Amino acid sequence: MDIQKLKNILIRHEGLRLKLYVDTMNKQTIGVGRNLDDVGITFEEAEYLLENDIGRTQAACRDNFDWFENLTDNRKMAVIDMVFNMGLGKFFEFKKTIAYIEQGDFNAASEEMLNSAWSVQVGARAKELSEMMRNE
Repeated sequence: MDIQKLKNILIRHEGLRLKLYVDTMNKQTIGVGRNLDDVGITFEEAEYLLENDIGRTQAACRDNFDWFENLTDNRKMAVIDMVFNMGLGKFFEFKKTIAYIEQGDFNAASEEMLNSAWSVQVGARAKELSEMMRNE
């Protein structure tokens, strides 16, 4: 069977949507008719999406912060986790945290991370990332 031909037929019949939509049966759907309500995604698909999201987030950090590549791996992971969680635009609002990271004052950056509404919202996540920032 010609899989590419079948893909083309299914795309033509189902459509291709890269954002979530509600189909004619009132089911949350994405891609080429993937019924998320009933089928969901597999663990492997979730990992694939996560790897792509990590790559995109890491690239955004590299592109927007000259200091990013000079961080230790744990500090990079802390920044990536924060940007992943809140988005780059919201992370830019952490002006003091960013300034302290840029200056290499990781204790102060860690404190600023905890001194935020985000910290209250995410709780233990903020504490863990703050420690990663403080302790390499």
